[in-house]
Amino acid sequence: MKTQNQTEEIKSKDVKTNTELYVQIGMIAVLALVIMFNAGRIYSSSGSAGVTGLATGIEAVSASDIIPKGTPKVYGAELGVKYDDITPNNPRLADLTISKLAQYENTELNSEQMQRYIKIGSSISCEYCCGAEAIIFPNGQRACGCAHSFAMRGLAKYLLIKHPDMSDEAILSELGKWKVLFFPGIHEQKAQVLKEKGIDPTDYINLASNLYRGIEQGQASGGGMVGGC
Repeated sequence: MKTQNQTEEIKSKDVKTNTELYVQIGMIAVLALVIMFNAGRIYSSSGSAGVTGLATGIEAVSASDIIPKGTPKVYGAELGVKYDDITPNNPRLADLTISKLAQYENTELNSEQMQRYIKIGSSISCEYCCGAEAIIFPNGQRACGCAHSFAMRGLAKYLLIKHPDMSDEAILSELGKWKVLFFPGIHEQKAQVLKEKGIDPTDYINLASNLYRGIEQGQASGGGMVGGC
C-alpha cells in the first residue's frame, strides 16, 4: 500500500513530465515558425528585378526602372536622337548620338542664358569618367573634356536657346537621363542605395545630379560606361 508521501511524489513526477512535454512542444512550434519564415524570405528573394531582398526587405531596383526609353519628346526629333541609341551593343551609334548632343557645346549664350547655364551645369558632373566637381567651372567654362560632358553641355545650351520655356529643373533632368545612359551599371547601384534611404531613384535629379553625389560609395562598382570618355 502506497503511503501519502509516495502518492505525492508520483503526482509531482507526473506534473514535471507534463511540463517538460509542453515546453518541448512549444520549442518545436517556434522552430517550425522560424523555418517557415526564413523559407518565405528566401523564396521572395529569388528571381531578378522587383523582388524583395534578404538584407533590407526593399524591392531591388532594376535597370528597366531607371533607363530612359524611346525618343525625347521636346528635342528628340529635332536633334535626331533617341535614348535607345546609347547602347553598349552598338558603340558606333552611341558615339554618333553623343556627337549630335554635343553640337551646340561651342555656341555662345547671352547673359540670361549663361546665368541659367551656369546654374544647370554646376549641378551635374561626370564623376565616373573625369572626376570633375561639375561639367563646367563657376564662370561657365568647360571643366571636363570627356565626350559625355560635351554631350551634356551641348544639350543644355541647345535647350536654353531653342526651348527657353523649359525650366532649369527640366533641363537638368534631361542631362541626368543621358548620364544614366552613359553609366548604367553604377546608376543602378546608386538607385538601390537611394531607394533604401527613402529617396525616389526614378527622379533623375536625385539619381544623376550632384544632389546625392557619392551616396553609392562603398558599393560594388561595375557596369562600365557607354560611349567614349
